[in-house]
Amino acid sequence: MPPPPPKWKGRCDLGNESSSTEQFCNNKLIGARSFVNYNRSRNGSTDSPIDNDGHGTHTSSTAGGAFVKRAIVYGLARGVAAGVAPLAHLAIYKVCANDECQAHDILAGMDAAVEDGVDVLSISLGSDPSPFYRDPIAIGGFNAMRKGVFLGDGSEFHGESIYQPQGFSSKKYPLMLPGGASTLCLNGSLNGIDVKGKIVLCDRGINGRIEKGEVVKQAGGAGMVLVNAPKDGYSTIADLHVLPASHIPYAFGHNIKAYINSSSLPTATIVFKGTITHVPHSSAITFSSSRGPSQNTPGILKPDITGPGVSVLAAWNTQKFNVIPGTTMSCPHLSGIAALIMKAHLDWSPAAIKSAIMTTTYVKDNTNNPIFDERNLPADLFAVGAGHVMPLKVLDPGLIYDISPTDNYPYLCGLGYSVSDVRIIVHRKINCSSIKSIPEGELNYPSITVRLPRNEARTVTFTRTVTNVGKAAATYYAKLDVPDVVSARLVPRSLTFEKVNEKKSFKISFKRRSDYGASSPTVEGQLMWVSQARSVVRIPISIILE
Repeated sequence: MPPPPPKWKGRCDLGNESSSTEQFCNNKLIGARSFVNYNRSRNGSTDSPIDNDGHGTHTSSTAGGAFVKRAIVYGLARGVAAGVAPLAHLAIYKVCANDECQAHDILAGMDAAVEDGVDVLSISLGSDPSPFYRDPIAIGGFNAMRKGVFLGDGSEFHGESIYQPQGFSSKKYPLMLPGGASTLCLNGSLNGIDVKGKIVLCDRGINGRIEKGEVVKQAGGAGMVLVNAPKDGYSTIADLHVLPASHIPYAFGHNIKAYINSSSLPTATIVFKGTITHVPHSSAITFSSSRGPSQNTPGILKPDITGPGVSVLAAWNTQKFNVIPGTTMSCPHLSGIAALIMKAHLDWSPAAIKSAIMTTTYVKDNTNNPIFDERNLPADLFAVGAGHVMPLKVLDPGLIYDISPTDNYPYLCGLGYSVSDVRIIVHRKINCSSIKSIPEGELNYPSITVRLPRNEARTVTFTRTVTNVGKAAATYYAKLDVPDVVSARLVPRSLTFEKVNEKKSFKISFKRRSDYGASSPTVEGQLMWVSQARSVVRIPISIILE
């Protein structure tokens, strides 16, 4: 069993028992108190919470007893026994003795349980019917409901924050959602609204995330829950807030708002869990990440690559370190990797370095599932490009798709640029009329984008050239994967190299199948060259069905 939750404020009180507390309480039984004759003694109850007749033991183990092997009753019912919630913590509040239960003792025990932070009250006792105002269970139960016990379903929503104060109480605070435009927590929007001592829900948008917390703090709020807009999805950010706060996904915020609207007295708390790393979907694409297709050159898949860009810790000017998200943070990761490649391969061109990075990526996250986007849906090629960079493999890519500076001339001319435009780019006089221009797809890029119009049965063919930078003698075999709506052909299907830096070319052709439909205007595929040594050189294929 794990330790009690941070919100737990109860205790193990053995009354006049001489035995030590440790003999009875542990991570399963986290609390034990007696309220028998509670109001008849100045020091609370002199009774022990120890069960003398088995009633409380039976009911509590039924609700939350742990797994017990070889359970047996007088030789019968042999097997494993467990309660309905075997991983629940238990706290015992004794309110009856000798088959007698006093109303004031019941009320005292129920009130104490609520204050101690329990989530569910299990009360196996009763009496003759009476009006609610005379029924201690009804009176105590309403108080428990008002305090949030069992009203909220005990849900826990994970968010992010850099500021995690150690002294923040784990008690439940009133939870509120300001009405109208105030839900954005803009400057001055909480004026005249009673938020003192409450946790305030603030929707993301217009003003800065940290500024929203400042508005809540100035209004006297105890904490803030920052809720994503629909477009932000599940992408959250660890900010250095000015008050206890948690940035949560849109879906979580939707659930919390529903809880607030269903309760007259909603409550919540923020539990800080320190630094958590290696979380599932660590390579997920956030909303702020750049997306394709490229407006300048739609015939080449963009982005090229994705790298770490969420909650990146690095040096800062006014303090030693800071944690910042963004593509600004992803870029230097790739820059550092390029520097490592350059150190190991001094003769490689920038295009060769790019190729090594793009063809050695991984396309699954650390749970071996597809990389997800901010919606928690599999990210497409316009979000991940070739995939997520894998630094340990970039130094030995096996094959590279190289491009010299002059290879770009016919590509630039093919974009329809004027002579003066091309000259500005390449810093020399280039006459496109004397250069055979090429379509974008013919550039020797480590990805392929092909357009297949709906009503045309034509075949689109591209040529690619790879250079062997691995073992001197190696043979690579093709593995081509495209959706059924497209037929594809590769010639040749294998490439054999006899020396380092040897080049080999291949042609890849695509044709749309008229008898297949497509659920999306863009479908995806991949081409992998796999050597005998299991070296894999992968490029993505983006197929646009116009």
